[in-house]
Amino acid sequence: MDIDLSAQNVTKVFEEFTAVDNVSFEVENGRFFSILGPSGCGKTTLLRMIAGLTEPTKGRIEIRGENMIGISPNKRPVNLIFQHLALFPMMDVGENIAFGLQRRGEGRETIKRKVSAILDSVDLSGFDKKKIEQLSGGQQQRVAIARCLVLEPTVLLLDEPLGALDLKLREQMKVELKKLQAKIGTTFVYITHDQSEAMVMSDYVAVMHNGKFEQIDTPQNLYNKPQTPFVAQFVGDNNIWSGKIRKAEGLSAEIETDDGSVFKTKVDKALKPGLEVNLFLRPEAMVIEPDKCIEDLNRFEVIVKSILFDGANSRLLANPVNANTEILIALPQNRQYDYIQINDKIEIGWNKKSGICFKKNED
Repeated sequence: MDIDLSAQNVTKVFEEFTAVDNVSFEVENGRFFSILGPSGCGKTTLLRMIAGLTEPTKGRIEIRGENMIGISPNKRPVNLIFQHLALFPMMDVGENIAFGLQRRGEGRETIKRKVSAILDSVDLSGFDKKKIEQLSGGQQQRVAIARCLVLEPTVLLLDEPLGALDLKLREQMKVELKKLQAKIGTTFVYITHDQSEAMVMSDYVAVMHNGKFEQIDTPQNLYNKPQTPFVAQFVGDNNIWSGKIRKAEGLSAEIETDDGSVFKTKVDKALKPGLEVNLFLRPEAMVIEPDKCIEDLNRFEVIVKSILFDGANSRLLANPVNANTEILIALPQNRQYDYIQINDKIEIGWNKKSGICFKKNED
């Protein structure tokens, strides 16, 4: 297993504030690795330490096994792309991409060959003479990436590069970036607060909170098997009930929620009766008006408060009968639910394997 990037117990303290707190991780060669977290969690500070723009208070950062502590940014085998791409408007596309190669002192023919090859790799063949202002937002993104990749970095660092794009272009660029990274094979380390970006593009995602990594895992495991309450809340949508354990056996439990509902669910570890917990349940885990013959379902009635139409992501906003708890219920696309109206009372069911429970004081 070839490791391109390794961080060992990296910490950054600004006076009395700890921005990055004892973070360790490894990124294998050719992986798309994302660091996902809310604003202020420390992810950009961590990226700047990898790039050499900020020195860690303690810890070690290695690229291909070589210690980078004390190595200046221009001597590290990394390149960094910010949200604002910083392309040179007075230069054409080819000149923008050639800039770094010229500063290295490479020959004219070598530069011409490398620029042509990288333009082909990012699907911009023939664009070398175009001005930056003639390009779309997505094309400018690819030029910025090409300008970095032509220098053949071991790791390409990307700090929220899609943040300035409109929604439709951002959705398109998520797919393009993933395809581009797979095609070229350079290791990407991507910083974002947008879970959709991280989940769609990444091989592995580290969820960061208050300077620490809560969980490093595949997108599928982060979504289906969150290891902490923060990950369960932050990754994807979740309904949350607070309550107490009534009965427990192994990794199964019966919970009485604060709104009076009683549910059977799985738990992340054995919990004792009387313990205060939070129960997390995905909107798509709930079945609308389930067949009466289906056993082993938690069943309860809700009052529909709103119908949130969003194409394939349409949902119901509802309250359990005689409770103020607000829940989201996904509307599956394989059935028609046009008959459901606001203020309708409908039955909801969900399998106990779909929920997950954590001790309340772990939040």
